[in-house]
Amino acid sequence: MTVFYEVPLQPTNQTVSVSISGSSYSFRTYYCNEENSGWVLDISDNSGNPVIQGIPLVTGADLLGQFAYLNLGFSLMVTTDSAPAAVPTFENLGINGRLYVVTNDQ
Repeated sequence: MTVFYEVPLQPTNQTVSVSISGSSYSFRTYYCNEENSGWVLDISDNSGNPVIQGIPLVTGADLLGQFAYLNLGFSLMVTTDSAPAAVPTFENLGINGRLYVVTNDQ
């Protein structure tokens, strides 16, 4: 069964702890305020060791698809409530711009 879990975020740079299928991770989001700016995600294990860094929060794809070789056991998807293909803005991440963990837990 596919399970979607919304990562609780706010429109601010932050770090949240997330438990996924028995493993703990830290998700750090920060806004890159440069040309073509947007939200970026770093993932660390429960000891603070980097797993993946610098993932742009874009819509329309599994953010971890290119990292399948890490066998994390989950996917990440981004959507925006009013326009599912719209990338979350500086003001709406966690409000109507959402980050979902997708697992195949049973």
